[in-house]
Amino acid sequence: MVSPEHKPMDGCLKVSSKSSPASVAGAIAGMVKDGVSVEIQAVGAGAVNQAVKAIAISRGFLSPVGIEISCIPSFADIVIDGEYRTAIRFAVEPRYTRGVAAALQEAESHPAVTDPAL
Repeated sequence: MVSPEHKPMDGCLKVSSKSSPASVAGAIAGMVKDGVSVEIQAVGAGAVNQAVKAIAISRGFLSPVGIEISCIPSFADIVIDGEYRTAIRFAVEPRYTRGVAAALQEAESHPAVTDPAL
């Protein structure tokens, strides 16, 4: 379990029961594409529901570009208004498919040829 003093990482998205799953999904997809680690925090059944929907929607945004994601849930003890609560945290990580990771490494190791005669 995470200590109550644990500070969320920079890439932590706090989701409430009123959060728009599509908006959260866009944020997840953008952060994954930018290589930022994503952690989603939700407290309560409604918030967890919206977070799970957002993760599913973000999968649909990322899949066509060859990025699959995995989600690792965990519990965290947090303090809200002086009260201890249990949050659910979802660590969202990319799993590259269709040779995307290999293609990215290849592109980084070999500069692109820009001569139109070739």
